[in-house]
Amino acid sequence: MFRFIAIRLLQAIPVLLIISIVTFAMMQAAPGGPFDQEVQAMPEVKKALEAHYHLDKPVVQQYFIWLGNALQGDLGPSFKYSNRSVNELIAASFPVSLELGLWSMMIALGVGMGAGVIASMRPNTATDYLPMSIAMFGICVPRFVMGPVLILVFAIYFQWYNASGWFFASDRVLPSLTLGLYYSAYVARLTRGGMLEVLGQDYIRTARAKGADEKRVILHHALKGGIRPVVSFFGPAMANLLAGSFVVESIFQIPGLGRFFILSAFNRDYTMLLGTVLFYSVLIIVLNLIADIILVWLNPRLRFE
Repeated sequence: MFRFIAIRLLQAIPVLLIISIVTFAMMQAAPGGPFDQEVQAMPEVKKALEAHYHLDKPVVQQYFIWLGNALQGDLGPSFKYSNRSVNELIAASFPVSLELGLWSMMIALGVGMGAGVIASMRPNTATDYLPMSIAMFGICVPRFVMGPVLILVFAIYFQWYNASGWFFASDRVLPSLTLGLYYSAYVARLTRGGMLEVLGQDYIRTARAKGADEKRVILHHALKGGIRPVVSFFGPAMANLLAGSFVVESIFQIPGLGRFFILSAFNRDYTMLLGTVLFYSVLIIVLNLIADIILVWLNPRLRFE
């Protein structure tokens, strides 16, 4: 296992390097700069700021200066928030995005796995068609549509929740539903497919022949193998939940890392944008590695090699 983890981490190094180069090149190719609007009438101040942040140097030299600092754990100062560094902004805002992602994942797994198991118990019946039709509808509805609809119904019409903010426990409900219901549709279809495959295997028929009731067959024997596709989907799904919160955080005005990422793109905050992309890239690699380890734990016949 340790050899497997070490190989995966070594393979991640060139991937992260390529991501940083491409992101840096795209930022440099974008029109405008971080200080064009703020000091437009004061060119001498603009030149002083560019010299302070090394923006007056050649592009290649700028990248290697940033890379050298990043290898030491310093993602640089924020151009927009001059009194705070990128590390401080990520440390302050990421817990909000993480909490939103965890609540959304709980909704996705609870609703999706429940619907998938129910659908697999009676395939090709109304019990199967109804939840899978709802799941397909959930896949087709994007998050930027689901969010405003939930606000319109539950925040404006019924006035059960706030339309924006992250102050009370009830403020977690609508954003988590917006993200979680979207991914619960994928989890439901994956669970149904995995359960149908497992329920047709010999050891399930043997368990039924021995007189085990259907509840024990489903929960004790079939579920462990049936959720393997969901586990494979867990790594990318959790990463997408955190990355997908960009739109949701903007809709609900949540002070998470996704909102800072969008603001940094509009403000040409190069260091914040590059630091956020690198941070999420590392997070995705770690989550995919955890998902692979859990998958092998569920199926010992697999090997890390």
